[in-house]
Amino acid sequence: MWRQSAEGQLGVVLGQWQQLGGGDFAQSWRAEIMGGGSGGLRVGDHVFIKTHADPPPRHFSTEADGLSWLAEVGSVAVPEVLGVSDDPPWLALQWISEGRSSRDTEQNLGTALAQLHQAPCAQFGRADERTTGSLGLPNAPCTTWADFYATQRLLPLAAIAAERGSLSLATIDGIERLAERLHEYDNADVQASRLHGDLWSGNRLVDASGHSWLIDPACHGGHREFDLAMMRLFGGFDDSCFAAYQECWPLAAGWQERIALHQLAPLIVHAIKFGSAYVDSTKAVLDRYSS
Repeated sequence: MWRQSAEGQLGVVLGQWQQLGGGDFAQSWRAEIMGGGSGGLRVGDHVFIKTHADPPPRHFSTEADGLSWLAEVGSVAVPEVLGVSDDPPWLALQWISEGRSSRDTEQNLGTALAQLHQAPCAQFGRADERTTGSLGLPNAPCTTWADFYATQRLLPLAAIAAERGSLSLATIDGIERLAERLHEYDNADVQASRLHGDLWSGNRLVDASGHSWLIDPACHGGHREFDLAMMRLFGGFDDSCFAAYQECWPLAAGWQERIALHQLAPLIVHAIKFGSAYVDSTKAVLDRYSS
């Protein structure tokens, strides 16, 4: 049903379907336009399409809105949204042909991210309060980072981990106690930034010209250090990327001491989704900030 829905909305006939790997949530495909076409779509072009049997409510339209929100700034490249539906669930994007990094790939990305984070953002969270990510995390608007990170990330994740038995009761208690103390790490001058929200190396594509494209966002207004901490968590970004960011828009004093704090939420997510490999890492971060 979703294939027919996609063809109808795009006004094309799709064929040569090729399933793609690499995702842990959605099923992804490359399809070729075999007939029809309008609005820049031509026969022979490829389209990226992903779907899911039972995604969180409004998952793909939220992702599409996030890509458009990032694109508004004009600093980072994101695929054009070609079509989207929540019932049946699918998202069609511009196809990006991958290539290899050039000499300037990392520096250009660092500068582009700094410019993205400098763009106006009204609040921490989302004005539409839509959930993001495969766990459906809340994004109610908040006036401070500490309030947002506590009520919209750490406490909901602790509840999910408790329900699924992903973490020990002692670790869950530690998360809840840290959430009460986040004001100790907050800075009254921190303004919300437009965040990609899930910026690990698998969500960065490099095209044939060496240019970076960002995909699969979990967009919300948040602390800009969060995106950068996520980039450091699993690697895949060169030091020159972070140096270029720092040159364009220097981080506030003490940012190095907050890296692991920002990494705590994605570590809990991974403990919930993937199990024991991330349990010790989660506990180690809690131990660091409880001392």
